Amino acid sequence: MPFTGISGKVAVVTGAAQGIGEAAAAVLGSLGAVIAAVDRQGDKAAQAAEALASSGVSAAAYTADVADSRAVEEVIGRIEREQGPVDILVHAAGVLQYGTGVTLGDEEWERTFAVNTTGAFYVCRSVISRMSKRRRGSIVLIGSNAGTVPRYGMSAYAASKAAAAMMLKCLGLEHAAEGIRCNIVSPGSTDTPMQRGMWEDESGEFKTISGSPELYKLGIPLGKLATPEDIAWAAAFLSSDQAGHITLHDIRIDGGATLGR
Repeated sequence: MPFTGISGKVAVVTGAAQGIGEAAAAVLGSLGAVIAAVDRQGDKAAQAAEALASSGVSAAAYTADVADSRAVEEVIGRIEREQGPVDILVHAAGVLQYGTGVTLGDEEWERTFAVNTTGAFYVCRSVISRMSKRRRGSIVLIGSNAGTVPRYGMSAYAASKAAAAMMLKCLGLEHAAEGIRCNIVSPGSTDTPMQRGMWEDESGEFKTISGSPELYKLGIPLGKLATPEDIAWAAAFLSSDQAGHITLHDIRIDGGATLGR
């Protein structure tokens, strides 16, 4: 195994029905973690958990909307009762609402923050409150490179991701003395349903890699999109013993698109 300290640990993965969350559950499961796959799309989460179980991974699905505080507290409590103490959280649940600031409606703005920022807070708060008593644990938030560089048409998404990242760093500072590590993985353009939903036609991948000067967006120096697994393995590393002295860190995985900023 490339990383130690994961096997046998209970890992909660939110947004586990697809994309980066699904990949994170698969990677952590391959390293021996007990997977609690959480998603608002209960049927798809169940399918993902069943696929993991068929490959020998201990996995169970749980349905919850991370923007619902009560639902979050209930599902984390249920996971601990059924699977055991949570030692790893990879929070990948998120939404993207594309549109310029003046065209976004109130509901679109509020829903983006409800899921990406407030939802992240609800989940991290619920998990950390339990980890704190045990004085151990790792939390990895899936952020975005849009949280550090302005993106045309992504004001709600970028702002929500920036806020969530700072929220987690504050929690990480507050609980560092308890042995709880909090880190962020910030992907750039990654081949997920969310990314493909932004493309107008089959040229979308080429345009994403090449960049858009008219939108002040650099291309990707490595000349390719990230895969969900690229992001998932970084989350696994940060959850492992090998990252035991890393906390409050934000790893940018974007093929150089933000020039290391």
